Amino acid sequence: MKKEKKYCGVVVPMVTPVDSEARIDTAAVERIVSFFAEAGVSPLLMGTTGEGNSVGQDDGLLMVQAAVKAAKGRIKVYAGLTGNCFAEQLRQAETYTAAGADVIVATLPTYYALTPEQMENYYTRLADSIKGPLMLYNILATTHMSIPVEVIRRLADHPNIVGLKDSERDMERMKQCIELAKGREDFCYFCGWAAQSATSLALGGDGIVPSTGNFVPQMFRQLYDAAIQGDCATAQRLQDETDAIARIYQKDRTLGQSLAALKVMMQTRNLCQPYMLMPLTRLTAEEEKEVVAKAQSAKS
Repeated sequence: MKKEKKYCGVVVPMVTPVDSEARIDTAAVERIVSFFAEAGVSPLLMGTTGEGNSVGQDDGLLMVQAAVKAAKGRIKVYAGLTGNCFAEQLRQAETYTAAGADVIVATLPTYYALTPEQMENYYTRLADSIKGPLMLYNILATTHMSIPVEVIRRLADHPNIVGLKDSERDMERMKQCIELAKGREDFCYFCGWAAQSATSLALGGDGIVPSTGNFVPQMFRQLYDAAIQGDCATAQRLQDETDAIARIYQKDRTLGQSLAALKVMMQTRNLCQPYMLMPLTRLTAEEEKEVVAKAQSAKS
């Protein structure tokens, strides 16, 4: 069995539950985080699945406070950091850490195309400036930039940078990043490419970040446990089963539409309402009805 690092396991990129007036539904945050804790998985707040770029600073703090309250120290709370104003990001990181977030997870600023040197400088200054541990978050699909592996290799030596969450769909890159983290107690690799969860763990990855875990967190915990115990057959079976569930909300939809469908699925478990933050919108009534039917079938 693989020895686990401090930062490992299943971290679910949690949806951001809001009401019909786009206000944070803190009761729903607490329900979802309690649901996760019972399954033995942690939340990543305000990531891509959590509509992070649409969550203001005050609402972000409400999210962290509600999540920490519900977690009760049973699981770690990862807080996403997005945006383009460095000073505001520093304030967010400070308030989230003070509120009890265990790790800050930061994407690149996205307005300008950055050189590798600028990427490295951004993360170095961020890590130098915040009190809590920092995790790099690479997601080409939304930032339209990829953090080079060599930049990650150098950043991994920073004492306050504890890992990488990589959502880029590139198998060779994934292998390189896992090798980079192997044998290091101070740096971990989390796979954000959910369809390769089992593969990444078999290759030696430390954790997985699957959006479908919002609906079936216990299945991903079982997948993780099987993988680190070397039970590849069980891990692959669970991979196939969770992939089928993911298709319910992802197939033939844009990323934004898929997040709306995911909230509809979660509503069938009484976890949240299907409202979205601007600029995203709900699905049509007919689409929601179809998603509900498929989600209820998946639960049975």
